[in-house]
Amino acid sequence: MTLDTEAAVGIEDLEIELLLEGIARRYGSDFRGYARSALKHRVLGALDAESVTSVSALQERVLRDGPTMTRLHSALTASVNGMFRDPSFYLTLRRRIVPLLRTYPFVRIWLAGCSTGEEVYSTAILLVEESLSARVRLYATDLSESALARAKAGVYPAELLRPYEARYLEAGGRRALADYLSVGADTMTFAASLRENVVFGQHDLATDRSFNEFNVIICRNVMIHFGADLRRRVHELLHESLCRLGILGIGAHESLRGSGYEDRYEVLDDEARLFRRLG
Repeated sequence: MTLDTEAAVGIEDLEIELLLEGIARRYGSDFRGYARSALKHRVLGALDAESVTSVSALQERVLRDGPTMTRLHSALTASVNGMFRDPSFYLTLRRRIVPLLRTYPFVRIWLAGCSTGEEVYSTAILLVEESLSARVRLYATDLSESALARAKAGVYPAELLRPYEARYLEAGGRRALADYLSVGADTMTFAASLRENVVFGQHDLATDRSFNEFNVIICRNVMIHFGADLRRRVHELLHESLCRLGILGIGAHESLRGSGYEDRYEVLDDEARLFRRLG
């Protein structure tokens, strides 16, 4: 790398820091604790999408134009989603966690970082099939308003039905996935009944506080995008939001190591990344 290239990279990194600072101060959305490599890739991708040639130019547009910020927000928070993603996780929920939930008269479950809602409908269907939905309240939160709007609508491309059906069956599904939705020419829409006990709300794990006490918190494939300091703060939030003996589920490539809370949980299933709060 030449000195000129190094200087250009240094300026670009500085521009990104200033962009994130501006977004936090102008809109209250704090991306400053996110892992830099993936975030930088998404910011640079937004340059082409917005037809600008520098991060500074993107910053000027973002700070002055709300729709530009909305598009950038969606780009920075986009995640890989899908019904019954990692089917073995949901199978373990059925076999290991559902029996524990049956011991409670009422259950609160927080789906933190629910994105566009596929995880919400996967969990809701599981609860229906385990005859638990009537006494479970699901709280589905995400930082992105546009993602939450899609989650509330429950409308997805019809072409996804076949792969979702396969994962559903692998996850222990007891019926046909099509029983829970209606299929149109190009879209499939999940039944409104699946949302009866779901509360959707905007919540920023980076800045917002705990808003309830939960029996189960599922926060999968979210903290993988965070830097070490932000991960520790989020683990503090999740721990204080769990009731005694509450269950925490995290992503397959996520860990409690370095969180400061390793000794506050017992492992229920290491492969599924399911833990129970102690004390």
